[in-house]
Amino acid sequence: MSRSKFSADQILVVPLQKRKEQNTLRKLVLPEQLLDFCSNDYLGFARSEKLSIAISKACKKLNENNGSTGSRLLAGNSAFAEKLEMYIAKFHNAPSGLIFNSGYDANVGLFSAIGLKGSTIIYDELIHASVHDGIKLSYATSYPFKHNDLEHLEQRLKIAEGIIYVAVESIYSMDGDYALLKEISFLCDKYNANLIVDEAHATGVTKNNGKGRVQELKLENKIFARIHTFGKGLGCHGAIVLGSNLLRDFLINFSRPFIYSTALPIRSLVAIQQSYSLLQQSGGDIKKLQKQINTFKKGISKTVKQFLIASDSPIQCIVIAGNDDVKKVSGILRNNGFDIRSILNPTVPKGKERLRICIHTFNTTKEIKHLCNILNDCFEKKRELR
Repeated sequence: MSRSKFSADQILVVPLQKRKEQNTLRKLVLPEQLLDFCSNDYLGFARSEKLSIAISKACKKLNENNGSTGSRLLAGNSAFAEKLEMYIAKFHNAPSGLIFNSGYDANVGLFSAIGLKGSTIIYDELIHASVHDGIKLSYATSYPFKHNDLEHLEQRLKIAEGIIYVAVESIYSMDGDYALLKEISFLCDKYNANLIVDEAHATGVTKNNGKGRVQELKLENKIFARIHTFGKGLGCHGAIVLGSNLLRDFLINFSRPFIYSTALPIRSLVAIQQSYSLLQQSGGDIKKLQKQINTFKKGISKTVKQFLIASDSPIQCIVIAGNDDVKKVSGILRNNGFDIRSILNPTVPKGKERLRICIHTFNTTKEIKHLCNILNDCFEKKRELR
């Protein structure tokens, strides 16, 4: 086999050039002084002065190192971490939990570990990229099913072999709609499958003090594992996999992202603890969030609603097919002071490009109505959509 005549840089430039030609090249953008309708900070915890003060006070009481100094299996474990895991598991009505450094790590660590040879993982086609990556690292056979399509899911369950897992998001990150958890749970019971629910975008925003959709529907005993992340509604960082004590022990032994990652430092763990404490006082904020979501949905015109993906969550997506067209509209919004990003192909399927609008407690009614007026104007006059 002959060696390549090209340098590594020459090889890398080809796919980047292709992205440029397709208008899909990703770039890092520095924050601007725009109105935030983009972030996942639904309750405003990431910017909360009250939370910041609580974290600082709690940290001062602990005489701890700046860093954790190692993985949890080496020097990085602590009584604080283990107590926090028990506290969060109790809050979510689960037997046990294991903290990971991020939601991505949690999903990769869970699915790569449990996907043993001879098992089957069936997943919603819109499941997060981290689940895809975890499945790729596993030895399991895997099948997608059409989004929220119960008939297609049942077809997949009928052909599945070995230990079967079904993976869904309770609220989908790029559509904002809900998984049909009750119906999916019923099918999992029928076919002896194990249901795994990623609660990343439900944590903190559901009406039951932000405990997530699984608890809202009282399905805790029907779920094999839940993933709650802390970097969205809770405004900090990290994630936890909830499940049985046996699952926790298994992940400690076989989940490579857990085994080989330096543990979160105590300050990060304190932030998680204080975020959960603040969450339990935030029933009014959650109600306000729902009110602001309704303000947005009422404010957009019938024309815009034709392109709106049905959602009662803070994630409101308006489909504008084509990378060029959706970028034009996001540019208009940016020029009017709104930070709203366009989600492009290949992140979403071709023809399903969209504006991903996130509603927060700190977005005022005046701001939301102004946003709706601009969107209505864009769609009604089609000035930028020709």
